Amino acid sequence: MAESDGNSAKRPTIYDLAEIAGTSPSAVSSILNGTWKKRRISEKLAKRVSRIAAEQGYAVNLQASLLRRERSRIIGMIVPKYDNRYFGAIAEQFEIMARARGLFPVITCTQRDPELEFEAARELISYQAECLIVTGATDADRIGEFCAAAGVRAINLDLPGRNAPSIVSDNFTGARDLASLILSRMKRDFGEITPLWFIGGRSQDHNTAERLRGFKAAHRQIGLPVPSDQIIMPGYSPHKAIAAMTTKTLADRSGLFVNSTITLEGVIHWLNEQRPGPDDIRLGCFDWDPFAALLPQNVGMTEQNVSAMLETTFELVETPPAENVRIEVPCILREIGGPATAR
Repeated sequence: MAESDGNSAKRPTIYDLAEIAGTSPSAVSSILNGTWKKRRISEKLAKRVSRIAAEQGYAVNLQASLLRRERSRIIGMIVPKYDNRYFGAIAEQFEIMARARGLFPVITCTQRDPELEFEAARELISYQAECLIVTGATDADRIGEFCAAAGVRAINLDLPGRNAPSIVSDNFTGARDLASLILSRMKRDFGEITPLWFIGGRSQDHNTAERLRGFKAAHRQIGLPVPSDQIIMPGYSPHKAIAAMTTKTLADRSGLFVNSTITLEGVIHWLNEQRPGPDDIRLGCFDWDPFAALLPQNVGMTEQNVSAMLETTFELVETPPAENVRIEVPCILREIGGPATAR
């Protein structure tokens, strides 16, 4: 006989959900386990059942059954992309650190799609993940609310959320110091300083907003205003960067602050198409790539400290904080041709 804590009568079952939705229990089961498309169940019904399940607190019922079993030792991670060194390094080091602690890591890539992120969280919980590391999610709060309802801990990594602990880079200081480095190299190499261009990211993204704030702070320190048309935030993809830059004209002796190595691919492609050589361009990039460091225009890169971020993450896994803290981890400024310095 199943254990009871006195609230079992209130917990919905798939039969309750089927009755509310006006469909069969088997259809509800297929929708909740993600196989509804194979059964040719309509998307409209799938959305209705999912909404009803969330409203009825079905995830809590799922977790109640999991709590009666032995610990799974599964720790899940959601990552947005594998196509740059930063997220690739996070995934690789996360696996190593999890196994070293006797945990079994499960990682899924969600392509910055909020629906895929939420589906991944639900699937990881269904496989008895004891904790979710939500990395770079576009809607971390939605996942945090779901995890809280299911009784599963969540920790936000890279991008913060309001209802779970968050570990992020100190994007403001990292960007300020990188912008200051680019400006100082322009002064040294060209004998003059003009406002930098800020290229890449999304205006609604926390990390981009903090980097832009640091970028502007570096200009304020030397009394240099930044024209609004030199702030270009088309997203992170190389193709969007190319399309955005096609409408712009760089003056001679320009400086560029590039917000991510993915965006840098597009910027370099555009520069190679539009300008014959690197002599009058100085740029820096937020994020580290050893090949990008070989570019002749590149004077510095801000490396996010993945090891320190993950060490902090596992500290919170092992010793949950009393409240939803936000921890900022210093970045590493890598001056091309100069020493690496923690900031």
